[in-house]
Amino acid sequence: MESKRQQKFAGVIQQDLAAIFQREGMNYLPNTLVTITKVRVTPDLAIARIFLSFFNGTNNQQALATIKLHASEIRYKLGARIKDQVRVIPQLEFFVDDTSDYVERMDKIFEKISKEDRQPDTEEN
Repeated sequence: MESKRQQKFAGVIQQDLAAIFQREGMNYLPNTLVTITKVRVTPDLAIARIFLSFFNGTNNQQALATIKLHASEIRYKLGARIKDQVRVIPQLEFFVDDTSDYVERMDKIFEKISKEDRQPDTEEN
């Protein structure tokens, strides 16, 4: 369970990173929209785990690798935005948020189940 402090700090990071990706995301990934879906911060606020979702991209792992290549530059830009609010700028760890893929798979499974013939319930009394 995250503390209020962690949640508040994660929210600040999420907002500022969203602004950074909105303005300069095209420099890293042309024609791809990057969305920050979730930010988790360690209790000491030293590491921020950022979960990203990519739209219009063909290969999520390649997009993630590109973002990781620019992680120090992104951290520097984040630091410039939040330097007055924190003592230490956290290390950034990026991950692909595969929630939408999971939801898509589950929808297909449910769709397949609903199309199958249903067996009548037989109750023995």
